[in-house]
Amino acid sequence: MLDGWFLWFILFWVVVLITLMSIGGFFMFRKFLKALPKADGKSDLDWQNYYLDKTIHLWSEESKALLAELTSPVPELFRQVAKEKIAGKIGEIALEEKSPTITQDLIIRGYIQATPKRDHKFLRKKLDQMKIDVSPYEHLFE
Repeated sequence: MLDGWFLWFILFWVVVLITLMSIGGFFMFRKFLKALPKADGKSDLDWQNYYLDKTIHLWSEESKALLAELTSPVPELFRQVAKEKIAGKIGEIALEEKSPTITQDLIIRGYIQATPKRDHKFLRKKLDQMKIDVSPYEHLFE
């Protein structure tokens, strides 16, 4: 029979495993939803890859370095995914505006639009550290 400390040990691990599987399932489900096709037949990930492929030649080494610097506060585990999402949004804006290159202005606007509002405080802090004026972008933060 289970009694005493061994029972509590087993119950503890049951709770820990269920919690960890729930967290992992949540992130897997989010990825699954992003891969589902929308009304136009393409998923969010398909559009992101489309914009990346169409604008890859517009990225200079300086613009890649700026994006890498802006995403440095993102935990390393999620950094590559964040870069791809933000670069996709930047590419979308660049194609809409028919921009010949990816500029600092495009990177900052795309970063703001691609990230949730709860992450904007980290971007503001990073831009302050880099001594980049955020006043032209205040309307995007709202």
